[in-house]
Amino acid sequence: MNPIRHMYKKLRRTVIRHGAPSDDADDIVQEAFARLEFYAQSHKVQNQEAFLMQVAININHDQAKRRARAPFSFTSLEIPLDAIADLAPQPDEIVHARERLRRAKAGLDRLEDVTRRCLLAQRLEGITYAEIAAREGLPISTVEKRVARALVFLSKWMDGF
Repeated sequence: MNPIRHMYKKLRRTVIRHGAPSDDADDIVQEAFARLEFYAQSHKVQNQEAFLMQVAININHDQAKRRARAPFSFTSLEIPLDAIADLAPQPDEIVHARERLRRAKAGLDRLEDVTRRCLLAQRLEGITYAEIAAREGLPISTVEKRVARALVFLSKWMDGF
């Protein structure tokens, strides 16, 4: 086996053993070789293997410190869309919703008082037809018909908007 290839694999195993993520190991080893090349241009290196080993371990430790200080990693960052996007309704949506509410109120105002009370008691308060009938002094079937007619009327009223 080529001695450089052998050294490369040995360095890679060492930095992984020292806690480097396997995805980063190749980059760390490559950086160590680049630093050896740069250092050797102006200095005599007696033991290249020892130099590479120490530099690779130092690079790994430096990166580990940076990772520990970083509040998050961009590679594993998963931010839900609603954390970024403004989910508040747009001004035109607010205006349209207010207009629909005004229209619905106008439709409710057109209902007979008893029918409106029956509808609102059933839909908003969640009261049963029997309880509404007892409250209003009407038969249950009458309350059911009044609520049904009110819903049909309001549905058509809102469609005309």
